[in-house]
Amino acid sequence: MSRLTAPPPYPESHHLLTGRNVLVTAAAGTGIGFSVAKRCMEEGAQLLISDIHQRRLTEAADLLEKELGVRPHQKLCNVTLQDEVDALFVAAGETLGRVDVVINNAGLGGTANVIEMSDDQWSAVLDVTLNGTFRMTRASMQAMRDAGGVIINNASVMGWRAQKGQAHYAAAKAGVMALTRCAALEAVDMGIRINAVAPSLAMHPFLAKVTTDELLAELTSKEAYGRAAEVWEVANVMVFLASDYSTYMTGETVSVSSQRA
Repeated sequence: MSRLTAPPPYPESHHLLTGRNVLVTAAAGTGIGFSVAKRCMEEGAQLLISDIHQRRLTEAADLLEKELGVRPHQKLCNVTLQDEVDALFVAAGETLGRVDVVINNAGLGGTANVIEMSDDQWSAVLDVTLNGTFRMTRASMQAMRDAGGVIINNASVMGWRAQKGQAHYAAAKAGVMALTRCAALEAVDMGIRINAVAPSLAMHPFLAKVTTDELLAELTSKEAYGRAAEVWEVANVMVFLASDYSTYMTGETVSVSSQRA
């Protein structure tokens, strides 16, 4: 493997989030959510993780405890249900005391051309990816309005770029970007910063399972480094946005990509 295509070394902690209480949605599994949960803990944060799958959520907490020696708090949550979002923030108050950072990672993909796409396919992706991010952003602002805090939304370069079969996902992620911009202006006087990241291609086992080798090869060929991002490379940018190194940034969507122009 050439130096161009080889991932860089995994970074050491710089204690960027020491003393911070962080909530991460969709943190189970092998993707960006689990990776950012791990990176936040490595950077000193106290953590509450949530997911829609109880078994996977418990397995994620088990793995984090095994690797880092500290067990994160956990709470089941379906972001399409307001009652469960409300219960998540009640749990956050009980376990963390306050919430300093919320990372909204929950999203749902799928592939269907517009001409064949059903209302149910469209609505399912929009309800998790956009409406769920809205519900979590609203609840986060309500929880943080007295003490301030940081909200980070997971968007996608698909919010800017076109790909066949991805109209619902692209529309949802473009909505996340617009939500981020508008909510950020409203949140300034509350001392809340709201930003988003827009990954292009971050490789993990679940993505490989649900995506064809041909499509992955095509997407990888568009990346300047000739490889997909490691999920922790995306997580690192989220940690930056959560930290005091980004205090002048709000309403921004940061592209985490090496795609050629």
